[in-house]
Amino acid sequence: MKGTEAFQELLPLLGNEPVIHANGFICRESFSLKDREENFYMIGSMGLASSIGLGVALCQPNRKVIVLDGDGNVLMSMGTLAMIAAEAPKNLVHVVIDNEVYESTGKQRSISNAVPLEQVAKSAGYRQAVRVDKREEIKPAFEKLMNAEGPVFLLIKVEPCFDHKTGRVTHTPEEITERFMKTLS
Repeated sequence: MKGTEAFQELLPLLGNEPVIHANGFICRESFSLKDREENFYMIGSMGLASSIGLGVALCQPNRKVIVLDGDGNVLMSMGTLAMIAAEAPKNLVHVVIDNEVYESTGKQRSISNAVPLEQVAKSAGYRQAVRVDKREEIKPAFEKLMNAEGPVFLLIKVEPCFDHKTGRVTHTPEEITERFMKTLS
């Protein structure tokens, strides 16, 4: 499955949940397909989406909070998986698009082909961790985890194939922050 196909399957399932996006093609693809005020796009800060998502989940305990992450981002801040598990926010859904490369910077291989991130999350203490490899598995897995007590983890394996023509997020960091904060109040 291609990364774009995963996004085309996943994004229509979003309601009004705050979604914190990892940098690179994760935020670019999501912005291109379904920009929404509830989206917080990490611009140039690799590995921090999950930390911000944890903070939002702790401050908004009555709302589901989704982190849309990449394998490279998770590997860069592996300790955040343990922090999320230790804090155990019941409302956090951590989705990882795993293409086994650092695609935004030239497709250098990550080590997620040898390190099963869903097993790392489960071992760290996430309540559930699910891996999907096919497009038709995304919706049922995501819906199941959205109805589960968190923190939960969904790993979506994709081919490295994001389109380099996909435009960048055109909102300034200040605009992203302002509109996102407005949706939280």
